[in-house]
Amino acid sequence: MNLSRRQWIATGALAGVAAAVSPLQAQSPVPGRVTEEQLGQLIETLGLKPDKKEQRYDFAFIAPLEDQQWELSMSAVLSQDQETVWIMAWLDELPKSSAEVPRTALLRLLAENDRIGGGKFFAYVPANRRFVLQRVIPNENLTSAKLRVELQDLGSSVIGSYGVWSVASWNPAGAPPAPTGGTATAPASNEVRSAVNDPKFEQPVRR
Repeated sequence: MNLSRRQWIATGALAGVAAAVSPLQAQSPVPGRVTEEQLGQLIETLGLKPDKKEQRYDFAFIAPLEDQQWELSMSAVLSQDQETVWIMAWLDELPKSSAEVPRTALLRLLAENDRIGGGKFFAYVPANRRFVLQRVIPNENLTSAKLRVELQDLGSSVIGSYGVWSVASWNPAGAPPAPTGGTATAPASNEVRSAVNDPKFEQPVRR
């Protein structure tokens, strides 16, 4: 009788321990999930030279479009919960005076967010008064090949929406010289066009 009671107590104790650790066991590693260090290694695998700024990796990325090549300043950062990776292309700096920012131009930028889709969207970073086009991708099954596809897709959207985000193209009415989705003032064949060619990031982007 005493032995059965002890066995019952031991069984109950083990059940309690199993119940206590089961939530931890449920948190199994996600296949293909990368760490912050591994994210930098993936970027290097693409032949790029990332410059690490705290949690963020900054790098130049060549985005080809037909006979054009654009050198884009991009960044990648792992979210604090490590569930997503934010990739972004740094665009133009806004004028220092708000009076030089046409409301119509900003409305076109918001409308472009809806058009491009695919989880990509324009945003504004107050720390350096720059537009960015960014996308959030799940941190799972992430490979260098997949990352390259994501960067190329983001780069294509940057080029395709140049007439909307280019501050130089704004006129007093806020309308770009090219229709939405087209490239304005296209460079000559084989010319490398730059967007924020020499970025000076003052603060890391935290997500």
